[in-house]
Amino acid sequence: MRGIVFEGADAGVAVLDDLSVRDPRPGEVRVQIVNAGVCHSDVSVVEGVIPFPPPVVLGHEGAGIVTALGDGVTNVAVGDHVVISTLSNCGTCAACETGKPTHCKQSMGKLSAPFTQGDRKIFQFANIGAFADETVVKAGQCVAIDKAVPFEVAALLGCGVITGVGAVFNRAKVSHGQSALVIGVGGIGLNVIQGLALADALPIIAVDTNPAKEPLARAFGATHFIDASAGDTAEVVKEICPDGVDVSFECVGHPALIRQSIDLLDWGGTCVILGVPKLGTEASFMVAGLYNDKTIMGCRYGAGRPHKDIPLFVDLYLAGRLKLDELVTQTYPLEQLQAVLDDMHDGKLARGVLSVTEA
Repeated sequence: MRGIVFEGADAGVAVLDDLSVRDPRPGEVRVQIVNAGVCHSDVSVVEGVIPFPPPVVLGHEGAGIVTALGDGVTNVAVGDHVVISTLSNCGTCAACETGKPTHCKQSMGKLSAPFTQGDRKIFQFANIGAFADETVVKAGQCVAIDKAVPFEVAALLGCGVITGVGAVFNRAKVSHGQSALVIGVGGIGLNVIQGLALADALPIIAVDTNPAKEPLARAFGATHFIDASAGDTAEVVKEICPDGVDVSFECVGHPALIRQSIDLLDWGGTCVILGVPKLGTEASFMVAGLYNDKTIMGCRYGAGRPHKDIPLFVDLYLAGRLKLDELVTQTYPLEQLQAVLDDMHDGKLARGVLSVTEA
Protein backbone atom coordinates (compact mmCIF):
# COMPACT_ATOMS: atom_id res chain seq x y z
CA MET A 1 0.00 0.00 0.00
CA ARG A 2 1.21 3.52 -0.83
CA GLY A 3 1.30 6.54 1.43
CA ILE A 4 3.00 9.90 1.87
CA VAL A 5 4.98 9.86 5.11
CA PHE A 6 6.66 12.74 6.90
CA GLU A 7 9.81 11.23 8.39
CA GLY A 8 10.93 14.27 10.38
CA ALA A 9 12.62 17.62 9.84
CA ASP A 10 15.88 16.10 8.62
CA ALA A 11 14.48 13.30 6.44
CA GLY A 12 11.51 15.20 4.99
CA VAL A 13 8.65 13.60 3.08
CA ALA A 14 8.70 10.28 1.23
CA VAL A 15 6.21 8.28 -0.83
CA LEU A 16 6.35 4.73 0.52
CA ASP A 17 4.83 1.75 -1.27
CA ASP A 18 5.20 -0.89 1.44
CA LEU A 19 2.78 0.38 4.07
CA SER A 20 0.04 -1.67 5.71
CA VAL A 21 -3.06 -0.56 7.58
CA ARG A 22 -4.65 -2.70 10.27
CA ASP A 23 -8.21 -4.03 10.22
CA PRO A 24 -10.85 -1.84 11.87
CA ARG A 25 -11.51 -2.43 15.54
CA PRO A 26 -14.96 -2.11 17.16
CA GLY A 27 -16.42 1.28 16.27
CA GLU A 28 -13.96 1.85 13.42
CA VAL A 29 -14.16 1.94 9.62
CA ARG A 30 -11.62 1.25 6.89
CA VAL A 31 -11.87 3.59 3.93
CA GLN A 32 -10.30 3.45 0.48
CA ILE A 33 -9.16 7.01 -0.19
CA VAL A 34 -10.04 8.12 -3.72
CA ASN A 35 -9.14 11.81 -3.48
CA ALA A 36 -7.44 13.97 -0.87
CA GLY A 37 -7.11 17.74 -0.74
CA VAL A 38 -3.77 19.29 0.12
CA CYS A 39 -4.36 21.81 2.89
CA HIS A 40 -1.82 24.26 4.29
CA SER A 41 -2.00 22.43 7.62
CA ASP A 42 -0.19 19.50 6.00
CA VAL A 43 2.52 21.92 4.91
CA SER A 44 2.62 23.30 8.45
CA VAL A 45 3.53 19.86 9.80
CA VAL A 46 6.43 19.56 7.35
CA GLU A 47 7.60 23.09 8.18
CA GLY A 48 7.32 22.58 11.94
CA VAL A 49 4.58 25.17 12.44
CA ILE A 50 2.26 22.41 13.68
CA PRO A 51 4.29 20.02 15.84
CA PHE A 52 3.47 16.38 15.15
CA PRO A 53 5.64 13.36 15.91
CA PRO A 54 7.04 11.47 12.93
CA PRO A 55 6.77 9.14 11.18
CA VAL A 56 3.25 10.16 10.17
CA VAL A 57 1.05 9.65 7.13
CA LEU A 58 -0.03 13.15 6.13
CA GLY A 59 -3.38 14.27 4.77
CA HIS A 60 -6.62 15.23 6.49
CA GLU A 61 -9.00 16.19 3.66
CA GLY A 62 -10.23 12.90 2.27
CA ALA A 63 -13.16 11.19 0.59
CA GLY A 64 -13.52 7.60 -0.48
CA ILE A 65 -15.34 4.30 -0.24
CA VAL A 66 -16.01 2.23 2.87
CA THR A 67 -14.28 -1.15 2.51
CA ALA A 68 -14.66 -2.74 5.96
CA LEU A 69 -16.50 -2.20 9.24
CA GLY A 70 -15.55 -2.94 12.81
CA ASP A 71 -18.07 -4.44 15.21
CA GLY A 72 -20.95 -2.19 16.20
CA VAL A 73 -20.77 0.24 13.27
CA THR A 74 -24.22 1.18 11.99
CA ASN A 75 -23.93 4.70 10.56
CA VAL A 76 -22.25 3.59 7.30
CA ALA A 77 -22.11 0.43 5.20
CA VAL A 78 -19.51 -1.18 2.97
CA GLY A 79 -19.64 0.54 -0.42
CA ASP A 80 -20.84 3.90 0.92
CA HIS A 81 -19.19 7.04 -0.40
CA VAL A 82 -17.99 9.04 2.58
CA VAL A 83 -16.34 12.28 3.56
CA ILE A 84 -13.95 11.85 6.47
CA SER A 85 -13.99 14.45 9.22
CA THR A 86 -10.88 15.20 11.26
CA LEU A 87 -13.15 15.59 14.28
CA SER A 88 -12.63 12.37 16.23
CA ASN A 89 -14.99 13.36 19.04
CA CYS A 90 -16.38 10.87 21.54
CA GLY A 91 -20.09 11.57 20.98
CA THR A 92 -21.04 11.12 24.63
CA CYS A 93 -19.48 13.93 26.71
CA ALA A 94 -21.31 17.11 27.72
CA ALA A 95 -19.85 19.05 24.77
CA CYS A 96 -20.92 16.44 22.23
CA GLU A 97 -24.34 16.05 23.84
CA THR A 98 -24.96 19.80 23.58
CA GLY A 99 -24.02 20.03 19.89
CA LYS A 100 -20.46 21.31 20.35
CA PRO A 101 -18.26 18.46 19.11
CA THR A 102 -15.29 20.79 18.53
CA HIS A 103 -15.22 21.29 22.33
CA CYS A 104 -14.82 17.55 22.98
CA LYS A 105 -11.63 16.99 24.97
CA GLN A 106 -11.36 13.45 23.55
CA SER A 107 -10.89 14.79 20.03
CA MET A 108 -7.46 16.33 20.64
CA GLY A 109 -4.06 15.06 21.62
CA LYS A 110 -4.56 11.33 21.11
CA LEU A 111 -2.19 9.77 18.59
CA SER A 112 -3.38 6.83 16.55
CA ALA A 113 -0.97 4.64 14.59
CA PRO A 114 -3.00 2.31 12.34
CA PHE A 115 -0.23 2.17 9.72
CA THR A 116 2.89 0.05 9.75
CA GLN A 117 5.95 -0.40 7.58
CA GLY A 118 7.25 -3.79 8.53
CA ASP A 119 7.62 -3.63 12.32
CA ARG A 120 7.59 0.17 12.40
CA LYS A 121 4.43 1.91 13.60
CA ILE A 122 3.38 5.05 11.72
CA PHE A 123 0.99 7.72 13.01
CA GLN A 124 -1.89 9.30 11.09
CA PHE A 125 -2.13 13.09 10.91
CA ALA A 126 -5.30 14.72 12.26
CA ASN A 127 -6.96 11.37 12.97
CA ILE A 128 -7.08 10.53 9.25
CA GLY A 129 -3.85 10.06 7.28
CA ALA A 130 -5.62 10.65 3.97
CA PHE A 131 -2.49 10.54 1.79
CA ALA A 132 -2.65 6.76 1.64
CA ASP A 133 -4.50 4.17 -0.40
CA GLU A 134 -6.54 3.19 2.66
CA THR A 135 -6.95 4.39 6.23
CA VAL A 136 -8.80 3.39 9.39
CA VAL A 137 -10.86 5.97 11.30
CA LYS A 138 -13.58 6.11 13.93
CA ALA A 139 -17.06 5.48 12.54
CA GLY A 140 -18.18 8.87 13.78
CA GLN A 141 -15.68 10.52 11.44
CA CYS A 142 -17.41 9.09 8.36
CA VAL A 143 -20.30 11.00 6.80
CA ALA A 144 -22.07 9.15 3.99
CA ILE A 145 -22.81 11.35 0.97
CA ASP A 146 -24.79 11.20 -2.26
CA LYS A 147 -22.86 9.23 -4.87
CA ALA A 148 -23.56 12.02 -7.37
CA VAL A 149 -20.91 14.16 -5.65
CA PRO A 150 -17.46 13.66 -7.27
CA PHE A 151 -14.79 12.49 -4.83
CA GLU A 152 -12.38 15.29 -5.76
CA VAL A 153 -14.80 17.93 -4.49
CA ALA A 154 -16.25 15.82 -1.69
CA ALA A 155 -12.78 15.61 -0.14
CA LEU A 156 -12.76 19.37 0.43
CA LEU A 157 -15.89 19.20 2.57
CA GLY A 158 -13.89 17.51 5.32
CA CYS A 159 -11.70 20.53 6.13
CA GLY A 160 -11.55 23.59 3.87
CA VAL A 161 -15.28 23.98 3.34
CA ILE A 162 -16.49 23.17 6.85
CA THR A 163 -13.77 25.38 8.35
CA GLY A 164 -14.47 28.41 6.15
CA VAL A 165 -18.22 28.25 5.63
CA GLY A 166 -18.69 26.92 9.15
CA ALA A 167 -16.83 29.90 10.61
CA VAL A 168 -19.45 32.14 8.99
CA PHE A 169 -22.51 30.06 9.85
CA ASN A 170 -21.61 28.53 13.20
CA ARG A 171 -19.04 30.79 14.87
CA ALA A 172 -19.62 34.35 13.68
CA LYS A 173 -23.30 33.71 12.86
CA VAL A 174 -23.23 36.44 10.21
CA SER A 175 -26.54 38.17 9.57
CA HIS A 176 -28.04 39.62 6.38
CA GLY A 177 -26.38 42.86 5.34
CA GLN A 178 -23.46 42.76 7.75
CA SER A 179 -20.20 44.10 6.34
CA ALA A 180 -17.30 41.67 6.23
CA LEU A 181 -13.53 41.63 5.73
CA VAL A 182 -11.59 38.50 4.73
CA ILE A 183 -7.79 38.67 4.99
CA GLY A 184 -6.16 35.91 2.96
CA VAL A 185 -7.75 34.41 -0.16
CA GLY A 186 -6.50 30.83 0.05
CA GLY A 187 -8.63 27.70 0.35
CA ILE A 188 -10.05 28.74 3.73
CA GLY A 189 -10.54 32.38 2.75
CA LEU A 190 -12.46 31.45 -0.41
CA ASN A 191 -14.82 29.32 1.65
CA VAL A 192 -15.29 32.14 4.13
CA ILE A 193 -16.15 34.40 1.19
CA GLN A 194 -18.73 32.01 -0.23
CA GLY A 195 -20.16 31.45 3.24
CA LEU A 196 -20.57 35.22 3.57
CA ALA A 197 -22.26 35.36 0.17
CA LEU A 198 -24.69 32.63 1.26
CA ALA A 199 -25.37 34.61 4.46
CA ASP A 200 -26.07 37.77 2.39
CA ALA A 201 -23.24 39.76 3.93
CA LEU A 202 -22.61 43.10 2.20
CA PRO A 203 -20.07 44.36 1.36
CA ILE A 204 -17.62 41.44 1.32
CA ILE A 205 -14.08 42.80 1.18
CA ALA A 206 -11.30 40.35 0.25
CA VAL A 207 -7.63 41.16 0.92
CA ASP A 208 -4.55 39.38 -0.42
CA THR A 209 -1.01 40.24 -1.45
CA ASN A 210 -1.49 38.39 -4.76
CA PRO A 211 -3.58 40.49 -7.18
CA ALA A 212 -4.06 37.44 -9.41
CA LYS A 213 -6.51 36.12 -6.83
CA GLU A 214 -9.02 38.89 -7.45
CA PRO A 215 -11.09 37.12 -10.17
CA LEU A 216 -11.46 34.01 -8.00
CA ALA A 217 -12.37 36.04 -4.92
CA ARG A 218 -15.06 37.89 -6.85
CA ALA A 219 -16.34 34.65 -8.40
CA PHE A 220 -16.88 33.29 -4.89
CA GLY A 221 -18.79 36.39 -3.79
CA ALA A 222 -16.38 39.19 -2.87
CA THR A 223 -17.77 42.61 -3.74
CA HIS A 224 -14.38 44.32 -3.32
CA PHE A 225 -10.76 43.19 -3.59
CA ILE A 226 -7.76 44.92 -2.04
CA ASP A 227 -4.23 44.21 -3.21
CA ALA A 228 -2.37 44.43 0.10
CA SER A 229 0.96 44.76 -1.70
CA ALA A 230 -0.11 47.95 -3.45
CA GLY A 231 -0.82 50.29 -0.57
CA ASP A 232 -2.48 50.86 2.79
CA THR A 233 -5.13 48.18 3.29
CA ALA A 234 -6.69 49.93 6.27
CA GLU A 235 -7.13 53.15 4.31
CA VAL A 236 -8.94 51.36 1.48
CA VAL A 237 -11.18 49.44 3.89
CA LYS A 238 -12.13 52.72 5.59
CA GLU A 239 -13.06 54.18 2.19
CA ILE A 240 -15.54 51.33 1.75
CA CYS A 241 -16.72 51.13 5.39
CA PRO A 242 -15.81 54.42 7.13
CA ASP A 243 -16.72 53.12 10.59
CA GLY A 244 -15.10 49.73 10.12
CA VAL A 245 -16.62 46.33 9.35
CA ASP A 246 -19.08 44.25 11.34
CA VAL A 247 -17.07 41.04 11.09
CA SER A 248 -13.54 40.18 10.02
CA PHE A 249 -11.84 36.85 9.31
CA GLU A 250 -8.08 36.47 9.55
CA CYS A 251 -7.13 33.48 7.37
CA VAL A 252 -3.34 33.81 7.25
CA GLY A 253 -2.05 33.37 10.81
CA HIS A 254 0.20 36.44 11.02
CA PRO A 255 0.24 38.57 14.21
CA ALA A 256 0.20 41.87 12.29
CA LEU A 257 -2.82 40.76 10.26
CA ILE A 258 -4.61 39.57 13.38
CA ARG A 259 -4.07 43.04 14.85
CA GLN A 260 -5.29 44.66 11.64
CA SER A 261 -8.42 42.51 11.50
CA ILE A 262 -9.28 43.68 15.04
CA ASP A 263 -8.45 47.33 14.43
CA LEU A 264 -10.71 47.47 11.37
CA LEU A 265 -13.83 46.44 13.29
CA ASP A 266 -16.73 48.80 13.84
CA TRP A 267 -18.20 49.11 17.33
CA GLY A 268 -19.80 45.82 18.26
CA GLY A 269 -17.76 44.02 15.58
CA THR A 270 -16.38 40.50 15.72
CA CYS A 271 -12.99 39.20 14.60
CA VAL A 272 -12.69 35.48 13.87
CA ILE A 273 -9.13 34.10 13.79
CA LEU A 274 -8.74 31.15 11.40
CA GLY A 275 -5.09 31.38 10.37
CA VAL A 276 -2.65 29.12 12.25
CA PRO A 277 0.66 30.75 13.26
CA LYS A 278 3.57 28.83 14.71
CA LEU A 279 2.92 27.39 18.16
CA GLY A 280 3.80 29.97 20.81
CA THR A 281 3.12 33.00 18.60
CA GLU A 282 1.64 35.99 20.42
CA ALA A 283 -0.53 38.76 18.99
CA SER A 284 -1.42 42.14 20.51
CA PHE A 285 -4.35 44.52 20.36
CA MET A 286 -5.51 47.78 21.93
CA VAL A 287 -7.56 46.90 24.98
CA ALA A 288 -9.47 50.20 24.88
CA GLY A 289 -11.05 49.23 21.58
CA LEU A 290 -12.76 46.23 23.14
CA TYR A 291 -14.83 48.50 25.38
CA ASN A 292 -16.81 49.33 22.25
CA ASP A 293 -18.22 45.78 22.47
CA LYS A 294 -15.73 44.27 20.05
CA THR A 295 -15.24 40.51 20.19
CA ILE A 296 -12.19 38.38 19.31
CA MET A 297 -12.98 34.75 18.54
CA GLY A 298 -10.84 31.72 17.98
CA CYS A 299 -12.38 29.09 15.76
CA ARG A 300 -11.65 25.38 15.58
CA TYR A 301 -12.83 23.51 12.48
CA GLY A 302 -15.53 26.07 11.73
CA ALA A 303 -17.25 25.20 15.04
CA GLY A 304 -18.44 22.36 12.82
CA ARG A 305 -20.98 19.63 13.42
CA PRO A 306 -19.93 17.29 10.60
CA HIS A 307 -23.02 15.08 10.57
CA LYS A 308 -25.21 18.18 10.27
CA ASP A 309 -23.01 20.53 8.25
CA ILE A 310 -21.58 18.19 5.60
CA PRO A 311 -25.02 16.91 4.43
CA LEU A 312 -26.17 20.55 4.27
CA PHE A 313 -23.15 21.47 2.14
CA VAL A 314 -23.85 18.53 -0.16
CA ASP A 315 -27.44 19.71 -0.60
CA LEU A 316 -26.26 23.25 -1.31
CA TYR A 317 -23.75 21.94 -3.86
CA LEU A 318 -26.30 19.77 -5.65
CA ALA A 319 -28.67 22.76 -5.73
CA GLY A 320 -25.96 24.86 -7.42
CA ARG A 321 -25.55 27.21 -4.47
CA LEU A 322 -22.19 26.07 -3.04
CA LYS A 323 -19.10 26.27 -5.24
CA LEU A 324 -17.02 23.11 -4.96
CA ASP A 325 -15.94 22.37 -8.54
CA GLU A 326 -14.46 25.86 -8.72
CA LEU A 327 -12.29 25.15 -5.67
CA VAL A 328 -10.37 22.37 -7.41
CA THR A 329 -7.70 24.09 -9.48
CA GLN A 330 -5.84 20.92 -10.43
CA THR A 331 -5.58 17.23 -9.55
CA TYR A 332 -2.23 15.46 -9.20
CA PRO A 333 -1.08 11.84 -8.82
CA LEU A 334 -0.16 10.86 -5.28
CA GLU A 335 3.52 10.84 -6.21
CA GLN A 336 3.43 14.51 -7.20
CA LEU A 337 2.93 16.06 -3.78
CA GLN A 338 5.97 18.29 -4.28
CA ALA A 339 4.38 19.75 -7.43
CA VAL A 340 1.29 20.62 -5.38
CA LEU A 341 3.43 22.27 -2.70
CA ASP A 342 5.33 24.26 -5.31
CA ASP A 343 2.10 25.46 -6.94
CA MET A 344 0.70 26.38 -3.52
CA HIS A 345 3.83 28.38 -2.73
CA ASP A 346 3.49 30.21 -6.06
CA GLY A 347 -0.15 31.11 -5.33
CA LYS A 348 -1.49 29.15 -8.30
CA LEU A 349 -4.08 27.08 -6.45
CA ALA A 350 -7.43 27.50 -4.79
CA ARG A 351 -7.00 23.87 -3.82
CA GLY A 352 -4.79 21.13 -5.22
CA VAL A 353 -6.24 17.63 -4.96
CA LEU A 354 -4.38 14.31 -5.01
CA SER A 355 -5.80 11.39 -6.99
CA VAL A 356 -4.99 8.54 -4.63
CA THR A 357 -6.87 5.48 -5.96
CA GLU A 358 -9.40 4.68 -8.68
CA ALA A 359 -13.03 4.54 -7.53
